[in-house]
Amino acid sequence: MELVEKLIERARSSGRSVVFPEGTNPEVLKAASRLAEEKVVRPVLLGAPERVEEVADRAGISVDGCKVVDHTESPLLDKFAKQYAQMRDTRETLARRLLKRPLFFGAMMVGEGEADAMVGGIDSPTAMVIQAASLCVGMEEGISAPSSFFLMAWPDGRVLVYADCAVNVDPTEEQLAEIGIVTARNAKKLLGITPRVAFLSFSTKGSASHPKVEKVQRATAIAKERAPEFLFDGELQADSALVPRVAAKKVGDSPVAGKANVLIFPDLDSGNISYKLTQYLAGAQAIGPILQGFRRPIEDLSRGAVADDIVAVAAIAALCA
Repeated sequence: MELVEKLIERARSSGRSVVFPEGTNPEVLKAASRLAEEKVVRPVLLGAPERVEEVADRAGISVDGCKVVDHTESPLLDKFAKQYAQMRDTRETLARRLLKRPLFFGAMMVGEGEADAMVGGIDSPTAMVIQAASLCVGMEEGISAPSSFFLMAWPDGRVLVYADCAVNVDPTEEQLAEIGIVTARNAKKLLGITPRVAFLSFSTKGSASHPKVEKVQRATAIAKERAPEFLFDGELQADSALVPRVAAKKVGDSPVAGKANVLIFPDLDSGNISYKLTQYLAGAQAIGPILQGFRRPIEDLSRGAVADDIVAVAAIAALCA
């Protein structure tokens, strides 16, 4: 069974509700129909019911088992507007106008516990999804900025977690430490593994001297201090992190070196390039990017996503909830 199938199977027992703000998108409707029929999650579609039905009928899709919420007419709108106005110190009229936008209403549903997770972005840029999540859900305690990770899965069953490959261009040492901590939590939750987190660099344990090396060293120290329940090591070159023979020579005794399963890249250049090289040259499946760091799960879709992609992301969101 492939990794995605395993995640979908596990999500079936979660009973989570997932809101889809783009409830009239045909691919979203296909995915929601499958999710409801196979009881993976409980889908909530935002949109005018007659419009949702019209698009579904035209595409030959059944939305039986999906909850449809008209976000512009819902009784939750007034309640959310009051809560948002208090939370953000703004006028209710402005809050109401913002929350009539489906991404923001959906994120508010998650923030206020009316849904367990949101999966959006098929008709919206990633920046808008992150903005809605930041304003309506907020960050996890101890986390200052959102980030992302990929599950890199090989046909032989090997899985590595790569972060951050999609959001933070040049994280500070504090942000890099946070990325390591929150990625470790999600790796454990999603994969059931003991995360062995390597903070990567072009240097191993002081083999090179440069401010970029020092940033990774400090990030590793911060992560160890803030989350002693996880295994962190750094700074490590990729071979020191992954190859036992190299680790034994360059590092010596380490709970991570030579056996890392979570790789934290020092910046977006290295992370983004690495996941694409791994995908296209090493034949790994790249599952993601999965957003993380928010108080509750908010996930982003590529605007080219198809129903199978949406089902997979919904399952991951449910497992992260």
